[in-house]
Amino acid sequence: MTSLADDLKRVPLFSELSQRQLKQLARHFKERTFRPGATIVREDQMSGVDFFVIVDGEAVVTVRGKEVAKLGPGAHFGELALIGERERLSTVTAVTPVRCLAMASWHFRRFVNHNPDVAWKLLQYVVNMFSAQLSKSQ
Repeated sequence: MTSLADDLKRVPLFSELSQRQLKQLARHFKERTFRPGATIVREDQMSGVDFFVIVDGEAVVTVRGKEVAKLGPGAHFGELALIGERERLSTVTAVTPVRCLAMASWHFRRFVNHNPDVAWKLLQYVVNMFSAQLSKSQ
């Protein structure tokens, strides 16, 4: 069985962290499970202040009812709502049984403030995501 730190190491956003940083981060994640068909977060709602990492299972991301992505182990979501403290931009629904790790915004913010390398990677991720979105719309 893998540890939470091992699960987090598989996430690209956290892959460069030291074992000490991973263990520090893991202390603030809580495990959550969802049955197939369960909505994990809902578009246009303040459905919690959590950042999620999928450990097992598959979920689908929809925007205005249209499927835009599939997520599996190692995928993460919720960082935009977490950082922007605003409504969710998409709905994430479990396709299979899903086991996630979830972290509240205040824990994530504190961790990022103490680990600038994570802040930089998060910024790069957001820029890449918006760049990809712009490319699709043109």
